[in-house]
Amino acid sequence: MTRNIHPVHLRLQGARMPETPPLTHLFAFEQTNDKVRPFIMAEFAANGERNLVLSDSLIREVIKNPRAAKTLRKDLETSGVKFVDAHAPYGVIEDLDLPFEGMRAGMIARHKLALEVVAELGVESITMHVGNTPEEFVPFSLDQLHGFILRSLDELLPVASRLGVVIAIENVWFPTNTPEKLLAILDHFRSPNLGLCFDAGHANLMARDRGAPDSNPVQAWRRFGPVPYDEAVLDKMLPYVTTCHLHDNTGLWDQHLLPGRGEIAWAPLVAKLKTAPRLKCIQNEVNGLYSGASIADSCRVFRRLVETGEL
Repeated sequence: MTRNIHPVHLRLQGARMPETPPLTHLFAFEQTNDKVRPFIMAEFAANGERNLVLSDSLIREVIKNPRAAKTLRKDLETSGVKFVDAHAPYGVIEDLDLPFEGMRAGMIARHKLALEVVAELGVESITMHVGNTPEEFVPFSLDQLHGFILRSLDELLPVASRLGVVIAIENVWFPTNTPEKLLAILDHFRSPNLGLCFDAGHANLMARDRGAPDSNPVQAWRRFGPVPYDEAVLDKMLPYVTTCHLHDNTGLWDQHLLPGRGEIAWAPLVAKLKTAPRLKCIQNEVNGLYSGASIADSCRVFRRLVETGEL
């Protein structure tokens, strides 16, 4: 696809980047509490990894109780780790394409607070979901949902710019967040505070038809017509990728497995990602609590993957 690239993107593409962007790790902190959380953080540090993800659940916690930020800072200091990347709250009433006017003001307000939280905790990158297409959205067309996304970012990007935070919008497996739709959003705003989050597991779900129409989440497309499988998600997104979510799956559903336990070819993917001119960090988004991967295994596998490109 031939595209006109705005000069701001050319400048960003020409910027020097670290040879290896920092590796950061996600953990399901919503399954912990104030007493357990610092031990989880310390476990990452004990395994040689000090960069963590400020998760959506932690952001929700601080929004609900601003004093929780002080507790988080103490936990970070005690454990010797830091937050490097973040993921905004997401879901039907949190995603940027929310079409119900009576609920949009609250969604925008919560995302503005999320931006304030990540900036307060020293994080410069936050991933947001533009939104999927649940059954509740049936009366709305793709063009209408795309318009709601633009309206949301029109309010959020000035806040991100003031705070020095980059919003990364993520590929999932819905018609609202294909590479083409995400790139159209970037072209609309042409902002250095807006980038893309490449999710390897989601891209694998879109790579080809595996003959499992009932279990593959890509089938959520059915009411929009034939499923457009796409083997070039990363190639299309690469110049604008500011962060990435790495996890494996078998191509049937979003399993968030440790690399090597699914079918993604990791060596060429990581090699290509490292050439992304705007890449700020590489994120381990394995869900160990549900997939059975220990913190030690995740640290070992991802450190080797990032350093050598091998499992």
